Amino acid sequence: MEIGIGLPHQDIVTVARRAEELGFDSVAAADVLIGDGTPWLEPIVVQSTVAAVTERVWLDFGVLSIPTRPVAMLAAQIQTLQHLSGNRVRLGLGIGGFPGTPFWKAVDAPTGNRGQLLDQALEILPKLITGESALGVTLAPAAPAPLLLVAGGNIEPALRRVAKYGDFWLTAALTPAEVAEAKAKLQLYAAEYARPAPRIHLGLHSALNDEPARERMVQQLSAFYQKTPEQIAEITLTGGPEQAAERMAEYAEAGLDELGIGSDGSDILRQLDLIAEAGSML
Repeated sequence: MEIGIGLPHQDIVTVARRAEELGFDSVAAADVLIGDGTPWLEPIVVQSTVAAVTERVWLDFGVLSIPTRPVAMLAAQIQTLQHLSGNRVRLGLGIGGFPGTPFWKAVDAPTGNRGQLLDQALEILPKLITGESALGVTLAPAAPAPLLLVAGGNIEPALRRVAKYGDFWLTAALTPAEVAEAKAKLQLYAAEYARPAPRIHLGLHSALNDEPARERMVQQLSAFYQKTPEQIAEITLTGGPEQAAERMAEYAEAGLDELGIGSDGSDILRQLDLIAEAGSML
């Protein structure tokens, strides 16, 4: 099981370099542009910066909101980033989690038919990036198509979309048992499309050896997911490295392919050290 790290909205260069030094497999930039004063950095610019200061880690987008981004422009940006990074981009795409917010309104992003927009992007983006003509344009120089991380919930329409288009299913907050169940479904759906079964990339929140941060994390996630603190404990990494390693092992045994960790701890560099220590125990 590979392990990646979600990038924060500050100290990007320091965190990315440290993650690569510690042996993490990927660093992910999320698309959390809301426009109400919530601090966040634009993810394509973030990963362009990370590409310049790292050499090995995958550059993940977890995920880009398709309704807010013209497909031809997005293809040109990703094609360029492939060239600049040495083909390290993994393109995470989703329908977007913030429709109706000020940013979406400012860029005139549609809030309806988002699933159809995502399907169209999944069809067209690889073609444009690899130099094929689509939407009346041909982009050059061509670049290898990035691996596609298709985001979606644990429901049949989303899983079927992943099976049809994706190299990975990018999801979050599942228990090991839910991972195992979804993995079996993805294998069945992918067989219908005569494709290899997509791998599963699961995102979890983490706060190690930091009780105040853990309490804040549980409170926020309980409100967001409408789950009890006991349920949140099953889908987060807490305690020390040994306890986190035990939870990681449960996911590995369930067949999880990649674990993406978002740190809620107060000291991100210290958290990276602790997560890497836990990973080394697997």
